[in-house]
Amino acid sequence: MGVFASTDDPGSSGHEQVVFCQDKQTGLRAIIGIYSTALGPALGGTRFYPYASEEDALADVLDLSRGMAYKNALAGLDHGGGKAVIWGDPEKLKSEALLRAYGRFVQSLGGRYYTACDVGTFVADMDVIARETRFVTGRSVAHGGAGDSSILTAWGVFQGMRAAAEHVWGSPTLAGRRVGVAGLGKVGKHLVGHLLDDGAEVVATDVDPKAHDWARTTHPQVALVDDTAALVAADIDVYAPCALGGALNDDTVPALRARVVAGAANNQLAHPGIEKLLADRGVLYAPDYVVNSGGVIQVADEIEGFNFERARLRATRIYDTTREILRLADAEGVPPAVAADRLAERRMAEVGRLRTIHLR
Repeated sequence: MGVFASTDDPGSSGHEQVVFCQDKQTGLRAIIGIYSTALGPALGGTRFYPYASEEDALADVLDLSRGMAYKNALAGLDHGGGKAVIWGDPEKLKSEALLRAYGRFVQSLGGRYYTACDVGTFVADMDVIARETRFVTGRSVAHGGAGDSSILTAWGVFQGMRAAAEHVWGSPTLAGRRVGVAGLGKVGKHLVGHLLDDGAEVVATDVDPKAHDWARTTHPQVALVDDTAALVAADIDVYAPCALGGALNDDTVPALRARVVAGAANNQLAHPGIEKLLADRGVLYAPDYVVNSGGVIQVADEIEGFNFERARLRATRIYDTTREILRLADAEGVPPAVAADRLAERRMAEVGRLRTIHLR
């Protein structure tokens, strides 16, 4: 199967286990990070990306797996946090043999980690990986899976946005509000539909001209701007980053005119301290890993035997979770991102203590 290196002492990151995987015949180089199994088997996608170095790949998997632990906890899932990265260019390196080799490494962990799609991996890839391991989700409908997870991701973002709107303006609706959507990919497209159905006015942008063509054809009432900088500076009530991470940084936050930020992008805060800068400017930030958890709710439901209505109901509860976080933030005088972390840590600690109760 290749080289397998595992450490139960991954340094100061706080992770339970970090696994380095290598198969020279296929060119596979992967790292699996398991941050916590306090709530159950770790769950998180596999990212296939041409990192500049192994150090960069390791840093990413550590950050992503920790984030998944918090996301899964707040989503109410019985799963801990895990993530994996495959180091390389998927356009050049991805093959059936490589994916199957990777699947064998996942299987060797005995269920401590369930994988799914992420950047550079797709539903079809999960079907290939599943030929070597049963610990995989995010599969195609043809193979009993849920298919495209962007549907419930967008629905969850919309629910989180409704909760934020209620907190700021007193009503859980975007009707009459102007919402700026940065990124018209799979999630952004679905989100635009929900917003228009709710009576919002939408302004949007994307780096891909084809996405603008889609908007003009499908939703001609959507206003389009040239780039994210123009969107951030526009007269909008809500800003929804739905593309790359780091959308909230030292340049965008001072220019932001929106009262609310709620979007699908991961890792929106470019660095620690941005959440306070947002709060100081009177901008309400709905933590990204809370509102964008509809996708992981969907793939987690697939493990039970996917039922769309059950998964949709769970994703709808993102509204309630977001409301609770915003209430807690006000009560404790902290930014919502801090309140979200505290709520997630509380659940991991309370449920995690059950591991000390031994069953025969």
